[in-house]
Amino acid sequence: MAYLHISCLLLAQCLLLLVTRIVANVPAVVVFGDSSVDAGNNNQISTVLKSNFQPYGRDFDGGMPTGRFSNGRVPTDFISKAFGLRSSVPAYLDPAYNISDFAVGVTFASAGTGYDTATSDVLSVIPLWKQLQYYKEFQNKLRLYMGGNKADQTIHEALHIMSLGTNDFLENYYTYPGRSNQYSIEQYQNFLIGIAGNFIKQLYGLGARKISLGGLPPMGCLPLERTTNIMGGNDCVSNYNNVALEFNDKLKTLTTNLNKQLPGIKLVFSNPYYIFLHMIRRPSLYGFEVSSVACCASGMFEMGYACNRNNLFTCTDASKYIFWDAFHPTEKANHIISDYVLKKVLAQFL
Repeated sequence: MAYLHISCLLLAQCLLLLVTRIVANVPAVVVFGDSSVDAGNNNQISTVLKSNFQPYGRDFDGGMPTGRFSNGRVPTDFISKAFGLRSSVPAYLDPAYNISDFAVGVTFASAGTGYDTATSDVLSVIPLWKQLQYYKEFQNKLRLYMGGNKADQTIHEALHIMSLGTNDFLENYYTYPGRSNQYSIEQYQNFLIGIAGNFIKQLYGLGARKISLGGLPPMGCLPLERTTNIMGGNDCVSNYNNVALEFNDKLKTLTTNLNKQLPGIKLVFSNPYYIFLHMIRRPSLYGFEVSSVACCASGMFEMGYACNRNNLFTCTDASKYIFWDAFHPTEKANHIISDYVLKKVLAQFL
């Protein structure tokens, strides 16, 4: 019995050390990007692109809309929880939170933004350069809150996540003539890659060492794009998917190059494309019933204010759908995608 008691104590101590190690390895999650990871920053700015009303958030804690463009959590919420941190990552501009909350997780993301400042200008949202300014402000607050050395260590060990790029193509390049008149599609991709590279170098210069660079989803399969693809039988728009694949290849190359250039950096490429496409092509394998249209309203083109609580067509069970609105996944789909990225890419940070 004594031997068993000692064994149990040793096991408990090992488990405690393991949990402590996980938390210590990644003490915080810091997020930059667009609506895929916005937790409500757009609530606090003057833009029409908001989701702080029902039915958004109906499956979140308490059934309250937070500004997340989903019925519940977004991928970074699940990633944060997997690292032993909070089950949701708060928005930096949300007045309900302060530096004690942000010290373990914060998102500067803004729905509608992109790498290109011209993209953020379309709907007057927070550009990437402004997100970086907020990050610098956050660092100063963190140093006052926990002291310089501990703050610097937290920044050094924190996982920095970037998730953006889709809007640069669908909301900007293929919608307005400005950039498409200025650049060929390949030139525009290279232009964006330059911005992404410079942003990562700036993060590195500010102390970040663990960075996840997110790839594009199969954006031609978003319900909004399928709805308008009448000539293609409302199937996925192959041209948009091909652009996503090309851009992801460039992001992967950028990741390889920067890992060689920047000493001590651990930059990884988190690619959601193939798991997302597989869900769309084989929805039943993941417990979904509908992949071509969204849960909210008609499911064909609504998002933001067009997706409201008064629409009688909104589905009753979002877990049967891959898409919540015409542009964004459901909480269930977000969970599957984040689990995949965690196992395939981010597990090395555990």
